[in-house]
Amino acid sequence: MKRRLFWVLSTISLLLVLTLGSSHPWHRPAWSQPPSPMEQASDTGIKQEIVDGAKISDFDYSSDFEDIPPAFDDIVSNSDVLPGLFTLYRDRDTDELFLELTPRQLNQNFISITTLNSGLGEFLYRGLPLGEFLFQFRKVRDSIQVVVPNIYFRSDVDDPQRRSIENSFSDSTIAALPILATHPERETYLINWSEVLTGGQDLTGFTSTIGWFLGGYAPNASTSYLEDVKSFPENMEVDAVYGFSGGGFGDGLLSLFALRAIPDSRAFNLDVHFSISQLPTNNGYQPRLADERVGYFVTAHQDLSQFNRNDLFVRYIDRWHLEKANPELELSPPKEPIVFWIENTVPLEYRNAIRDGVLTWNRAFETAGFKDALEVRQMPDDADWDPADVRYNTIRWTNSLDFFGAIGVRRANPLTGEILDADVVIDAGILRFTQNAEGFIAAQLQNQGLALEHAPSICNQSLKQPYLQWLALQQNSRLTRQSAQSLLGQSVLGDRAGLNVNSSERYSPLSPWNLAPDYCFGLEIANNGALGTLALTTVHNVLPSSDVMQTFVNQYLTYLTAHEVGHTLGLRHNFRGSTMLSPEELNDVSITREQGLTGSVMDYTPVNLAPEGIEQGDFFSVTVGPYDQWAIEYGYRDSGAVTPSQERRLLDEIARRAPEDGLSYATDEDSFDWYNPEAVRWDMSGDPLQYSQWQMDTSRQLWSKLHFRYPIAGESYSELRDRFDLVFFHYLRNAMTATRYIGGQVFNRDRRGDPGGRQPFELVPLEKQRQALDVLQDYVFDDNAFDFSPDLISQLAPSRWLHWASFPAISRLDYPVYDTVSFLQSIVLSDLLSSERLVRLRDAALSYPADEVLSLPELFDTVQTGVWSELFADTDAVEISSLRRSLQRQHLNMLSFIFLGSGDTLSDPAISFSDFIAALQAIGAPEDARVLARYQLNALDDQIRQVLKDQDDIDIITQAHLEDAHDRITKVLDAQV
Repeated sequence: MKRRLFWVLSTISLLLVLTLGSSHPWHRPAWSQPPSPMEQASDTGIKQEIVDGAKISDFDYSSDFEDIPPAFDDIVSNSDVLPGLFTLYRDRDTDELFLELTPRQLNQNFISITTLNSGLGEFLYRGLPLGEFLFQFRKVRDSIQVVVPNIYFRSDVDDPQRRSIENSFSDSTIAALPILATHPERETYLINWSEVLTGGQDLTGFTSTIGWFLGGYAPNASTSYLEDVKSFPENMEVDAVYGFSGGGFGDGLLSLFALRAIPDSRAFNLDVHFSISQLPTNNGYQPRLADERVGYFVTAHQDLSQFNRNDLFVRYIDRWHLEKANPELELSPPKEPIVFWIENTVPLEYRNAIRDGVLTWNRAFETAGFKDALEVRQMPDDADWDPADVRYNTIRWTNSLDFFGAIGVRRANPLTGEILDADVVIDAGILRFTQNAEGFIAAQLQNQGLALEHAPSICNQSLKQPYLQWLALQQNSRLTRQSAQSLLGQSVLGDRAGLNVNSSERYSPLSPWNLAPDYCFGLEIANNGALGTLALTTVHNVLPSSDVMQTFVNQYLTYLTAHEVGHTLGLRHNFRGSTMLSPEELNDVSITREQGLTGSVMDYTPVNLAPEGIEQGDFFSVTVGPYDQWAIEYGYRDSGAVTPSQERRLLDEIARRAPEDGLSYATDEDSFDWYNPEAVRWDMSGDPLQYSQWQMDTSRQLWSKLHFRYPIAGESYSELRDRFDLVFFHYLRNAMTATRYIGGQVFNRDRRGDPGGRQPFELVPLEKQRQALDVLQDYVFDDNAFDFSPDLISQLAPSRWLHWASFPAISRLDYPVYDTVSFLQSIVLSDLLSSERLVRLRDAALSYPADEVLSLPELFDTVQTGVWSELFADTDAVEISSLRRSLQRQHLNMLSFIFLGSGDTLSDPAISFSDFIAALQAIGAPEDARVLARYQLNALDDQIRQVLKDQDDIDIITQAHLEDAHDRITKVLDAQV
């Protein structure tokens, strides 16, 4: 009865509205349909009507009225209208953003691209990509769901399995927005898009990730708002400012990651740019199949229609849609070139070098048949478009407290691999630190309160995780392996135990596991640039204002830009690119200007510093190499085929050239094999071992001259300390290069039948392994390896500035030279005798002829003889220096850990970092190594007792050291195993 009465009253109200009309001047778009009767009813201002002597307000029909949605135009009446891909309505009072969705836009593919448009100056940088994903709008009852369809599994269109596949795998519904109104004429749906921007439904997961990543900050609705909103025929662009408050890290380990660049740690704002566009369809783009011999990023799915293939994956390379303007020409301009805009924030003096870095790729595209495939344009100072707009590819410029480096980002169609948009972000800090050698890794890490002697571990690939785990152990004496895993996201055993971080964290754009490589790349490339500047001014007497120094800076920036642009073209890293030329060819500009300094600019290469007596050539590679040209030919040569499968023959002909000189390829996952001497970051030449020796010789030259040139008059002595450390870290990195040769093998991606094809694994020649051991003995373990001038060490004063982002040493002020050198020696030694290396050597004896393999006994004996060489010297008086005593203790520790195991040691909070690393390295040593360790301890003890017996004139500290070593060996051998 109540419901019937409600409809009667409503009908009367409508009739009255039609009679009275409307006088309220509601704002409507010019193209809108005439208002409906229900819309007019809301305009009359009538609040009550009389029915049979009673007022409508006397009846309780509120529960029924809630079922009637408000009128479309009522909701948007106070909004500015932005027509485009979607018609957007931005409320002038509440700032809400409404989106009008047509029925034809349901179940269609759109792509969301999210970019950080403002940064924090550390960790989160302006221009950082926050991710992209494909999604669809789907209508489910009275709501519009935002759904990420499962495109991992596909089938042929006419395959009956198609229906099964749809129900076998789930899509991901990431938001559900109520339909606020349906337009009565257009039958379009109105939703509140603010809900997925600054509301409760986070479209990208950005706000929740930020809170966790930066230490408990939470989104603050009162300080969050929409900034710019633009709508275009093919895309919509929205800037949202997110306020975060609370949180932050307190004391302990996590305080290392506290923010230093915000004025008040209680709050900060981030501007996030959202680009949404419809995926292109039927535009003539043809996906291209990938080949693992050529390094492209791939877009992959499984084709479940295939029953006769072992590998169901279909892999398309990521590449741009390039078509020849004239297909008849062997070399033709493209119909539409790839255009990069240099952002108007880039300093004028660097624009030409950046431009050169982009345009050098045109040489590679000529091998694919394209002339001037890339163009560079300058963004006007008065441009009215945002660099994050999906329609523009930009070279962006950012500033930071530290030095982020640079990053090249491409956004590809997840169905086909077609690249739709790209940006390069360059941090100004690396240019500042390159030209001012006092800024580099050590200063940055000291500013964060890290112990100097441990600083290199932060960005050393093999030491980064153990260092963080050791820090956690120091913070909590009750820390167990399980709690360490909880805190750090990885077990103490790390990947050796097969334990990895959660996949969602690993692949999140804001995950520390993904940001850390970029952060460390910035540190390393700034370190390299600063080292080059220091060497030029100190060893080669080049003035900072000279043309030579300007050439250095320009080549540095050109190489950096070319590397990042390569990523935006679809190319992955190639860490074998640096091995193309012999050491002697590196400074021959007649070769490097034609072929390139390296086989690929996609490598991480150090500055090329000519050794003493050789004329300096190019500092960095400023042209694409043979690999780059070959890879671009594979990705972009027009095949004329109609389907991807029809291109196979042409593509295989190109890829079969992989064994040729200069075309070798190894990427990120290959470089994490610590025993492949050719897949290495920051190495150079076809003989990285020789090049590393050159670099360590240069380091020694620098140490010998530093205190004569620095500090200059009026400069603090802390600048000398910074420069000393810069050289020291350079020395460490090159020493670690030598360790890769011992037990090393090179991995090749060639396929059976490739012309000149190589075996998948090639053992490093035995003589090269022995040479590497000799290098380590001479440059790391020898008593004279670190023969610093006392005058130099006595001048290494610390900085005394205390303020935000600058935290001086407050305990020991003099330079800890003993600890610093001992750290380097112990790291190299424990790496030499690591369980993984020992396993490799054991297994090599089964894979290669015995006369080609470095045996376990030879390794143990060579190391022991070198470390304890004083015991075997033909001298009347044995004298062991303090650094050598430290090294020998570490060797004893390593043998003990291998023999007895090191599980209990890892949970001892009093353990030093060096011992922690040694214990970690010993886990999983093979049984043969264990018995050899026992044998070596026995042999060493015999030699020690013999020396103590025969030598009458031993200094007290040496005798005490040898007696202590004897006692320790006895306890280890007597222990239960």
